[in-house]
Amino acid sequence: MKDTSKTRKTELYEHLKTEIMTLGLRPGADLDESKLSEEFSLSRTPLREVLRQLAGEGYVDLRENRGARVSEMSHMTLRDFFLAAPMIYGAVLQLAAQNARPEQIQDLQEAQNAFKQALHTGSGTQRAMANNRFHEVTGEMADNIYLLPSFQRLLIDHARISMTFYRPQDAGMAASVSEASQQHDAIIAAIAAQDEAAAAQLAIDHWNLSRDRIELFVMPSGLDVQLGSLSRKTPA
Repeated sequence: MKDTSKTRKTELYEHLKTEIMTLGLRPGADLDESKLSEEFSLSRTPLREVLRQLAGEGYVDLRENRGARVSEMSHMTLRDFFLAAPMIYGAVLQLAAQNARPEQIQDLQEAQNAFKQALHTGSGTQRAMANNRFHEVTGEMADNIYLLPSFQRLLIDHARISMTFYRPQDAGMAASVSEASQQHDAIIAAIAAQDEAAAAQLAIDHWNLSRDRIELFVMPSGLDVQLGSLSRKTPA
């Protein structure tokens, strides 16, 4: 019985994580806990355990006597994201080059293989989550209790922003995705070689691939478009 409950909790966790990051659930949306409880055959206690975990990771906000909702994205959070992203990415990859263990490098290569496969045959959601998993592994490699929570929130919002502005029919963006995959390979090589300088430079290069579009998006004219109001796409 415990194993069954654990499996359902994992399924709920992965479901909500994916829906939030790919805008199936919009920023600020209330979560219907009764519906989730019924859908995943979970009582209130294990359901709330999952929500508390997601809240700790930045996916949802828990409000006393008002239930859970998807974490917000305001003008302020978007601008904070834009300012912090290059610094956090750089710190994570430098620490990853210092601290990565052989088994983690293997995990990173496997994540990259999954990303490449998703680029060729996967859905938009699969591509987004495969890209996210690649970066999650670099955060695990960095192994810093102060940096990791900020990095996790950064990945959530980067995915949500990217899902809004990505256009697969845009030739320039398609080329950007291909270059991003090549940079993933270079990141793996730099980390495996414990080359902190190369890892730091790749963090800058990787961020710059999406910077121009994100910069346009966080300007007031771009923010007139409600997150999630566009069709669900794939991030670069």
